[in-house]
Amino acid sequence: MSSELIIDVAASHVEIALLENKRLVELNRESNDVKFAVGDIYLGKVKKIMPGLNAAFVDVGYEKDAFLHYLDLGPQFQTLNKFLKLAAAKKIKMSPFPKINPEPDINKDGKIADVLKTGQTILVQIAKEPISTKGPRLTSELSVAGRNMVLVPFSDKISVSQKIETAEEKNRLKKLIQSICPKNYGVIVRTASQGKMVAELDQELRRLISKYENALAKLEKQVVPSLVLGESDRTISLIRDVYNNDFANIFINDEDAASDAKEYVGTIDSEKKKIVKYYNGKQPIFEYFGVDKQIKASFGKTVSFKSGAYLIIEHTEAFHVIDVNSGNRSKTGDQETNALEVNLAAAEEIARQLRLRDMGGIIVIDFIDMHGNDNRQKVFEKMKEVMASDRTTHNILPLSKFCLMQITRQRVRQEMAIETEENCPVCKGTGKVTPTLLFIEEIEQRVRYIFEELQKKSLTIELHPFVGAFLTRGLFSKVFKWRWKYHKKIRIVELNSMNFLGSKYYDEFQNEIVI
Repeated sequence: MSSELIIDVAASHVEIALLENKRLVELNRESNDVKFAVGDIYLGKVKKIMPGLNAAFVDVGYEKDAFLHYLDLGPQFQTLNKFLKLAAAKKIKMSPFPKINPEPDINKDGKIADVLKTGQTILVQIAKEPISTKGPRLTSELSVAGRNMVLVPFSDKISVSQKIETAEEKNRLKKLIQSICPKNYGVIVRTASQGKMVAELDQELRRLISKYENALAKLEKQVVPSLVLGESDRTISLIRDVYNNDFANIFINDEDAASDAKEYVGTIDSEKKKIVKYYNGKQPIFEYFGVDKQIKASFGKTVSFKSGAYLIIEHTEAFHVIDVNSGNRSKTGDQETNALEVNLAAAEEIARQLRLRDMGGIIVIDFIDMHGNDNRQKVFEKMKEVMASDRTTHNILPLSKFCLMQITRQRVRQEMAIETEENCPVCKGTGKVTPTLLFIEEIEQRVRYIFEELQKKSLTIELHPFVGAFLTRGLFSKVFKWRWKYHKKIRIVELNSMNFLGSKYYDEFQNEIVI
């Protein structure tokens, strides 16, 4: 399987598309000013204790207080709490990292009021991003993720990924990490560490420890609430999590980001640096690589997948329903055989949709009815097979006699939702028609406003290719005349994905100008 990453870096956001065999399987969009992302460590203050929930609400700076359950405190919470108290009283030296004696583990069946009190300052990590009306969910069992391992401060346990199949390799890695891991630190060994030598693992372990200790060294000067340690750059963190030897290309449309990515991939495999490539073509990167077209075809309520068969996907707050339909697909053989064929193909597309939309919570799938237990088992096995590459924690239950399948999938961030239906390009959804003769005049008025009123130095206009061709045709085209009149740089970008009478405007910093 060949994998590719297409990364669109804009002034306001970064959009990342993961392709497997040229098919879009994951899409991530992150604002450049994103806060409260999974993995961020905050210094927070307990606002309210809820004995009935055995939980507390913590102020970490979000508009709503974050939720911290007793079971998410972690066994070594008392050690972390002791460290914070000593740091606040300035009774310990913050750098190098203090080697304090660990406290006893907290009682697994204890009460939140026994370990926390209102107004207390605590170190917490974002375990689940704010979703809908809910604030972030927190954990006090801190961790710092690397490619080959996850560092767990105030712990003494060495755990090895269950995805490493051979017992010999598990034992080798465990003994190796035990020999290099300092006191007061635990490590979770990731699958990517298979076959790695001690020098490489030791180098990454030291880097993670240094990153963590440098962040904590600033605790004395930080106010509450505040960010202590942010997750690494979103582009780099995704490459860290998804990169494997099957990656053929990583295309990035920003030269600095491409340079950073090349340097990071070089730390993983020096021979693979060449797969990171800077894209500087005239077309937008998603348009050039066909990502925009796949987005339009893959999102929305109805998704076609094979020979006329299609899925209908409905969403609620924490519940998703997927209905499999054979559509106008030509029937081959008996009904049972046909149903099995459609259901097996649907399982592949459903696995892709769960990753692509990052659907979490409870998913119920209504497959086409099959009477044979063997056929239902085949669909169940197929779903497990195609979901094996999904990094998100999930659980799949066998089909019921009504051919319903239940899947639970961990939900840590907002579901990716893209509106694929477009307003009528003539009436723009109003039912009233604007004379098309005035469209070019409307664009010209906006160009005048941008240069004369907003005083922008240059302008990029995104248009449908038909309109773009009209504006640029001839020696003395419309665009040529605008450049001559305003003595400014004007660039026309033609997009097939743009509405026929749609237009978007961007300034010299590629910030969209909303008019």
